[in-house]
Amino acid sequence: MNKTRKDLTAVKKSEARFKTFQQQHDIKFNDFKLLMKAFTHSSYVNEHRRKPYEDNERLEFLGDAVLELTVSHYLFERFPAMSEGEMTKLRAAIVCEPSLVIFANELNFGELILLGKGEEQTGGRMRPALLADVFEAFIGALYLDQGLEPVKMILEKVVFPKVNTGAFSHVMDYKSQLQEFIQRHHSGALSYEILKEKGPAHNREFISRVLLGEKELGTGSGRSKKEAEQHAAQKALEYLKNKPDEQQVNT
Repeated sequence: MNKTRKDLTAVKKSEARFKTFQQQHDIKFNDFKLLMKAFTHSSYVNEHRRKPYEDNERLEFLGDAVLELTVSHYLFERFPAMSEGEMTKLRAAIVCEPSLVIFANELNFGELILLGKGEEQTGGRMRPALLADVFEAFIGALYLDQGLEPVKMILEKVVFPKVNTGAFSHVMDYKSQLQEFIQRHHSGALSYEILKEKGPAHNREFISRVLLGEKELGTGSGRSKKEAEQHAAQKALEYLKNKPDEQQVNT
């Protein structure tokens, strides 16, 4: 098989993978070339100079801004008691390279990237910086092709659920947020109690509850008393924010 035929076969295989990807995630790009461009690394372009390929670097630039905007909007709506500084810290944790790599791997982006042979042979397909860049480029391409709503839909699948389940709790201080929320909307003193300790010393689990006066607002578990209290405060915030105004907590 000559080089031209090999290249054509490789392109067809890539196109098939992109079509399968769109079907799996209920996405339909209007501009299919834009989707492929999002996954085209500069090393691939350098090896196919006679072909009309462009790398994904400009899309990466755009995607970075779109990602920050959509994550910022989500945090603003999801955490009304969170301060500007706390939102900034949380957003930084969500859009940092290690997090973007997790999101890219969850969507199996490594299988879709178009790489040059040298980059392929040195493990570029699994390189963290490259995967993070591709995730941003994909977000930029999706925004250009269809606007913000489809971007939000993708983030609702792979990003926002992780925020809600506490994947970034190491940068979130729920106890401070709860204290601030109570000061704004209620009266009374908050207190925390350890309800139970279980498990061996090397794998201890604590269960804590938070009270407003004598009323329990939430319970949480963790590997330390501090972590259990943070999760209890998180549950309390969710409970209070979802409670109708007419049924607010009585102390």
